[in-house]
Amino acid sequence: MRLILPRQVKKACERPLHAQWARPAGHAFLQIPSGSVWYVSIFTGDRKRKSVGILSHLFYPWGLILQGLAIVHFIRRRPDTYWIYVILFLGPIGATIYLFAEALPDIGLARHSLKGFSRRKRIGQLQVAIRDNPSTGNYEELGDLYLEEGKLQPARDAYDKAIAARANTLDPFYGRGLCAIQLGDAAAALPDLEQVVAKDPGHDFHRAAALLAHAYALTGQKEKAEALFRRVTAISTLSETYLNFASLLASEGRNAEAREWIQKVLDKRPTMPGYQRRRERPWFRSANAMLKRLPA
Repeated sequence: MRLILPRQVKKACERPLHAQWARPAGHAFLQIPSGSVWYVSIFTGDRKRKSVGILSHLFYPWGLILQGLAIVHFIRRRPDTYWIYVILFLGPIGATIYLFAEALPDIGLARHSLKGFSRRKRIGQLQVAIRDNPSTGNYEELGDLYLEEGKLQPARDAYDKAIAARANTLDPFYGRGLCAIQLGDAAAALPDLEQVVAKDPGHDFHRAAALLAHAYALTGQKEKAEALFRRVTAISTLSETYLNFASLLASEGRNAEAREWIQKVLDKRPTMPGYQRRRERPWFRSANAMLKRLPA
């Protein structure tokens, strides 16, 4: 479509921006503010020209900033895919909608990141305290803090020292087994997890038993793994447990059963409150990825 402009407007297009604002009152001018939308506005009078200039200066950079923030949050949190189209195609308005709908509720999850500062401070304090008092409690607490930070090998080393100092609780054994299985050393995790489950079958809301079943599966003891998975899934509804059981079934070629357990994870999503749904996003992504990998 061809746009025919009055001669005065064409001349205004050819003049610098500062010259456009300096046109005498009563003359028409062309305003083309930056941003994702280009449009033509024709006004007359000094008062109208000043108000439009103020608005264009206010909205131009902030729209891009809002879109940038929304995209960064989308990449980090990975919500529903349709949000990226809302952000890109609706511009600043879509970004604002996204930030209110998805980013604002995530403020509660940011507490975990804020706690990271206090965790790192406490780690430094414990490292100093251990020089004078290498007790089981100090090493166990250090291992817990490292585990929360995602530093698996230092956490495993701290649990080793806590157990060597004659730990009399199950927590350091469970923590060491958890680190071992996440580091890919399922064989080393077995003795610790077996000890924990033998003394406390419901430890950590039955997660210890579920991880023991997963360790059995990873070490080729599939019959023991399936039997334990059946017992745990009758009590626990952890998404992690369901997906680990589905992995075992898929490894045996029982794809239909595996799909059923994966679907159970996805079926929980519609009935979950918003805060819990955001926390379960990594498991939902894993479930969708597993479904795509399974042959039909």
